[in-house]
Order: sequence, then structure tokens, then C-alpha cells
Amino acid sequence: MPVLQLEHAITDFDVWKQAFDSRQGWREASGVRRHRIFRPVDDPRYIVVDLEFDTTTEAESFEAALQELWRSRQATPALSGAPRTRFVEAVASVEYAAAR
Repeated sequence: MPVLQLEHAITDFDVWKQAFDSRQGWREASGVRRHRIFRPVDDPRYIVVDLEFDTTTEAESFEAALQELWRSRQATPALSGAPRTRFVEAVASVEYAAAR
């Protein structure tokens, strides 16, 4: 599955998350199958988001729509600086049993 990975600085996580959550229907309608949000443990004002798609074409189309959305400060109230995007795909995945 192709993944559109976004990363950017934010000014306020709660404000950013509320704006992100308000667009769930848009993400679903655009082909997003799953998302994961990460924050560095030492930087609460930075986020990394993985958005999974069925096709690279869907991911590329969504990335173009995001670039347009990010031009609006009203639509992205807690965004700080220029977001970075890249397309990645998993090449290996292993789950480990919890150490006891």
C-alpha cells in the first residue's frame, strides 16, 4: 500500500487535531484507508502523519489537494512553516511478542 507521509511543525496540537479530525469524511472520500499520527517524544510541536491508500494515483491526487488546502491559514489554523511530504511504501513489517 502506498503511504503519503506528511510532517510539519504545529503551534498547538489540540487545535491542529481538531482541524484534522474535521476532515475525516474528505479523507475517506479521497481514498485514505488508514492514518497514523506520530509526535516526537521531545517535540510536542511537530507531527508526522501516515496516510495509506490503495493506489499511488490516489495518494498523489490527495497530496495535490493538501497543497491547495495548506495555502489557507483559516483551514489550517495550527500549521507552522512549510509541510514536507513524501510517498513511501512498506518493504518489510515484523511484529514481536512482548518481552516478559
